[in-house]
Amino acid sequence: MKKKHILTVLICAAVLLSAALMTGYWNEKTVSRALVVGFVYSEDESTPYTANFVQAQRRLEEEFGDKVKILTRSNVLSDDAERPMQELVREGCRIIFINMDTDIPVTLAMEHPEVEFCQISMPDITLEGTTENYHTFNGEIYQARYVSGIIAGMKLRELLDTGELLPREALVGYVGANSSTEVISGYTAFFLGVQSVAPESVMKVRYTGSWSNFSAEKEETRKLIDEGCVIIAQHVNTMAPAIVCEEASAAGKTVYHVGYHQGMMDVAPSCALVSIRTNWSPYVLEAVQAVMNKQNIEKSVKANVHGRDLSAGFESGWVELLDLNDTIAAYGSQEKAEKAIDSLKKGKTKVFYGNYTGVNPRNSSDTIDLNTEFIENQNSSNPSFSYILDRVIQVEN
Repeated sequence: MKKKHILTVLICAAVLLSAALMTGYWNEKTVSRALVVGFVYSEDESTPYTANFVQAQRRLEEEFGDKVKILTRSNVLSDDAERPMQELVREGCRIIFINMDTDIPVTLAMEHPEVEFCQISMPDITLEGTTENYHTFNGEIYQARYVSGIIAGMKLRELLDTGELLPREALVGYVGANSSTEVISGYTAFFLGVQSVAPESVMKVRYTGSWSNFSAEKEETRKLIDEGCVIIAQHVNTMAPAIVCEEASAAGKTVYHVGYHQGMMDVAPSCALVSIRTNWSPYVLEAVQAVMNKQNIEKSVKANVHGRDLSAGFESGWVELLDLNDTIAAYGSQEKAEKAIDSLKKGKTKVFYGNYTGVNPRNSSDTIDLNTEFIENQNSSNPSFSYILDRVIQVEN
């Protein structure tokens, strides 16, 4: 009996050991089959810009589970971008997403044809001379800016119709990072949305000189409020404009805010009208799926194709409205916004169109007449409208 007992114990031990080894084998096999995906961020989650992009990273983790292994590098400086990207390549990344302005990915794509480099489109980076594994992408954010402008215009219309504002007081302010085409296109689309409801309005623009400078954003926002602006929108990366608007509102001033990258109701509950954002998730998920399936990214992602450059708007969920504040928004704002979004999805709305003329601030001989429609993002995911509208838009710095 003793021998039988020993034999039984040995057999059980062998079975358990075999099971453990097989489990380890399959775990190792599962890990080895996981697609390694890299993300390179110019900032970290403390800034709305990168926090918005991290949402796509987390959505990828939720959707794909152990089919992917995620590696990230945050607070990457443009002049030191090669080192962290090379690290991601060495650690096995097959696709790397980059949300910063640097031409390093173009060079690395040539050196590492086995890796797909996917970068948010930048004005100084073109596809000319790049390799097949280098890609660019961006949301057609002008669509969301236009609709948020309609919501802002609805609020102005309400204030004008109730007599709280005189027509000459229908001033809109805009805090932008710089005079880049991206910023000009954005504030023009926003203001044309405002004008579609409140044609009495004019807009003042102030630049901070940086995408993320909390103190500069606060300073320029205060100046716009002191100059009489009652709506403030932003194309900068922090919550500073919303915070300043909330402070001014608490002090008794009439001012409302339109945010970017994330909802602002937590920091500006009494004046945040609405926010907008680019939703990076559709591109990230579909590009990763394409690599998994060994398919071409541009043929797999549902978007407008410009070579190896992709863009999309409301129709593909690439841009969104966030946190429409029903407690302060003008009556009918939700319905008006939904109607505008539906029209944009169907390609029926002409945004850059109307009885306006404009001048390129970098070349005074380059002018435009919007009685002929300008179609944004027609040839590129990077914005291309770069004219300041005469009479109705004034740049203060």
